[in-house]
Amino acid sequence: MSAQYYEGIGRRKTATARVRLFPGGTGSIMINDKDGSDYIRRFGDLEILLEPLSVVGQLKNYDISVHVSGGGVTGQRDAILLGLARALILVDPELKPQLKERKFLTRDARAKERKKPGLKRARKAPTYTKR
Repeated sequence: MSAQYYEGIGRRKTATARVRLFPGGTGSIMINDKDGSDYIRRFGDLEILLEPLSVVGQLKNYDISVHVSGGGVTGQRDAILLGLARALILVDPELKPQLKERKFLTRDARAKERKKPGLKRARKAPTYTKR
C-alpha cells in the first residue's frame, strides 16, 4: 500500500473504527490485519459495509485498511461504514451530497440504555405480587 491515504473515524454503539483509504488500489479490504471476508463473516454485511463506495462508483479504486475495536458485529459494521463515508469526503468533497442523501454520514447515536436501580434491566420491572 502507498504512503498517501485518507482517514475517517466512525463510531456506533461502543465500536470505533479507523478507516484508511489508499487511492490507486485494487479494491482489497483489510480489517484488523485480516482479509475483509474473513473478518466479516455474516452474509451480506460486507456488501452493506462497502455501499458508500458503490454509490459513488469507486468500488475498485481504493485499497481499504480498517482498525476496529469494541462492540459487536453490527456495531463494528456500522462504524466502518461511517468511517469509510467520512474518508471518501476527504478524497473528494463533491461526493458529500450523494453520501448525505443516502444517510451514510449520519452518526447513529442509539446505544444501550443504562440499568436503573430496583429494575431488572433498563425498563423491565420485577413481577408484581399481591400477596
